[in-house]
Amino acid sequence: MTESNYDEIMKLLCDRLSDLTNADVLIAPETNLINQLSIDSIKLLNLIMEIEDAFDISIPINALTDVQTVRELADLVHKIKITSS
Repeated sequence: MTESNYDEIMKLLCDRLSDLTNADVLIAPETNLINQLSIDSIKLLNLIMEIEDAFDISIPINALTDVQTVRELADLVHKIKITSS
């Protein structure tokens, strides 16, 4: 996967997170999904389904246990996309 694909993942995540939250928080790679954006489990599952559809991948739920920031989620998606291509 190229750098541009990683950027594409990050952009999609930031765009979708902006839509999911009504917080006046600038969404950056270091933004904490739970503490800063108040993403609950239902919003997270909806986001994961959208990511899976957009990138044609499957994200195991247990892989999300260590994900706290936008960057960590992008890294996880990037890693899964590389291994599934």
